Amino acid sequence: MPSASSPILEGFPHPRGATHLDGGVNFALFSAHATRVEVCLYDESGQHEVARHTLPEFTDEVWHGFVPGLGPGTRYGYRVHGPYEPEKGHRFNPNKLLLDPYAKAHVGRLQWRDELFGYTVGHPDADLSFDERDSAPFVPKCVVVDSRFRWTERAATRVPWDRTVFYEAHVRGVTQRHPGVPAELRGTFAGLGQPAVIEHLRSLGVTSVELLPVHTFLDQSFLLDKGLSNYWGYDTIGFFAADPRYFHRPDIDEFKTMVDRFHEAGLEVILDVVYNHTPEGNELGPTLSFKGIDNASYYRLLPDQPRYYINDTGTGNTLNLSHPRVLQMVTDSLRYWASEMHVDGFRFDLATILAREPHGYDESGGFLVSCRQDPVLSSVKLVAEPWDCGPGGYQVGNFPPGWAEWNDRFRDTVRAFWKGDEGMAARLAQCLTGSGDTFNRRGRRPWASVNFITAHDGFTLADLVSYNDKHNEANGENNQDGHSDNRSWNCGVEGPTDDPEVLELRSRQQRNLLATLLLSQGTPMLVAGDEFGRSQQGNNNAYCQDNDLSWLQWAQIDERGRALLDFTRRLLALRDAQPILRRSRFLTGAWNEALQVKDATWLTPDATEMTPAHWEDPQLRCFGLLLDGRAQPTGVVRPGEDASVLLVINGWHEPVSFTLPVPPQGERWQRELDTADPSAAGQDAFDGGHPFLVTGRSLLVFRAV
Repeated sequence: MPSASSPILEGFPHPRGATHLDGGVNFALFSAHATRVEVCLYDESGQHEVARHTLPEFTDEVWHGFVPGLGPGTRYGYRVHGPYEPEKGHRFNPNKLLLDPYAKAHVGRLQWRDELFGYTVGHPDADLSFDERDSAPFVPKCVVVDSRFRWTERAATRVPWDRTVFYEAHVRGVTQRHPGVPAELRGTFAGLGQPAVIEHLRSLGVTSVELLPVHTFLDQSFLLDKGLSNYWGYDTIGFFAADPRYFHRPDIDEFKTMVDRFHEAGLEVILDVVYNHTPEGNELGPTLSFKGIDNASYYRLLPDQPRYYINDTGTGNTLNLSHPRVLQMVTDSLRYWASEMHVDGFRFDLATILAREPHGYDESGGFLVSCRQDPVLSSVKLVAEPWDCGPGGYQVGNFPPGWAEWNDRFRDTVRAFWKGDEGMAARLAQCLTGSGDTFNRRGRRPWASVNFITAHDGFTLADLVSYNDKHNEANGENNQDGHSDNRSWNCGVEGPTDDPEVLELRSRQQRNLLATLLLSQGTPMLVAGDEFGRSQQGNNNAYCQDNDLSWLQWAQIDERGRALLDFTRRLLALRDAQPILRRSRFLTGAWNEALQVKDATWLTPDATEMTPAHWEDPQLRCFGLLLDGRAQPTGVVRPGEDASVLLVINGWHEPVSFTLPVPPQGERWQRELDTADPSAAGQDAFDGGHPFLVTGRSLLVFRAV
């Protein structure tokens, strides 16, 4: 480590961050309003400062300098000088050691102390006061990394959208209790890349593992005070670094090795990313990075009162992607993970915020345009959570071509239908055919609708059929947190029960929900553990539960869980084997004059075609959907060669006699799936024109043979 008197050279303003070059490390930091920037170097422990250098050059609002003799593993942080004028939006305080926004790795854990705040906590002037205490002993340090890695993959793993099945998972949640993962690797990227985990994913039939946030994040002080933590990780402080707690050894090669193993198995890695806010909060929050580097540039501030923050995220602040350097940071981060770390796509938390300009949501705003024209970002999977709590925040269906979107209407409709709510059949029909009423425009495809029944936020699948009400007491908020409108049904008993009839009904309802999800047009998303009935004991907001409540209990999967797992595998195999269930064109039910065929026909229980009057009946619970495999599969006018499939859905609690239509191809109908009798699949075939007794609350799939 060089001494404080070691020379520093001019260096380069790009790339941003700390970059190891021949002979040393180049440091480059954007700050439009700073007057001086110092880089502080630390020993290996990160506790003792060994050198401090003022970056000598300021080019295009970027401070930069080159320190000879440094290499990978160097620990560092910044001190940024400038005006402390909160009423003008400036909060510079060189007494606070700051994290580099472009840091590729971090070491150490943040300790919540009053020294972290740029103002004096408890002072009568609040954030207008100025705190002179040093925060360095209590904050993580940035680390210079070695980016070299030998990949074994031959080419990028790109699963076609029509075959994509997302599997939302948590690094610790999946591995912490997995018996096939060595104890010392549990909870880490190394553990997630173990053969036992990968084999489960492959045998299940999912294609793309969507990891909850892995970027460096913080545990909020109010959670630590209650003995809890920020388990989900939606509070990013470093957009280029993976969180240290997910490493067995502090080396980014561990993440790359995990990705490499997934790709060898034909699986994609998708990252859930949080570019909408940071844990620095509002004017009363700590000064950890962006706030102390250039608060007026990085955050959206009230135009007439820049002391205060625009809070479209509900977390205290909002990143200002209208600023070109902040937008550049976000797109640089995305390109880094896609190009350097070989990630296959991103799911954007509160994505509406990223597309919001000062005048509101704007499809032509900087972020969406940047993604659309960027040769790297336009080639990976981009998935939006298309809502936030700001004005005009709900934008489902309004993201541009090339984007997929979480479809919460699918979730709410499917839950409500199987719960038994009236008037849901017509809405369910839209869901089954890819939600064309929302997404069939501008050449978008059915895959644009990411269909889900459950997600990390809310009830698990098992809890959805076991609880009428949330039970979040373990969160320490008097059960006031989490959604109260869950559209759930406990099947007659709240929570655990030994009643065999209730348990059987719950199992069938889970099968109904899974079958509706995985047999609908669009892109399905499963949540880790739903395939075998994982419960969170009715907690629908387990964001702070880094314990057995959230972790997958692999060793405790019972007979019902194993049966559900087998059923899920067969569902995914059926989806994969029958292309008509995952068409890349919207099914509209329109008559094709050239081919003399309809792609989709809706049927009443007596096998006649549905009319508007049928759909308007609020008591409609049972209907069929005939998917004709002869229908045009692409824009070229030619007949399809897929097998025809008939879905029969009965949301009524009593059996319904359903007359099977005459198959459009073949001679008979083979029962491929029956949620009321999972063991009956493929065992028998039935003639068209004859009635079939459909069990109450069940879903069937027939294939023309």
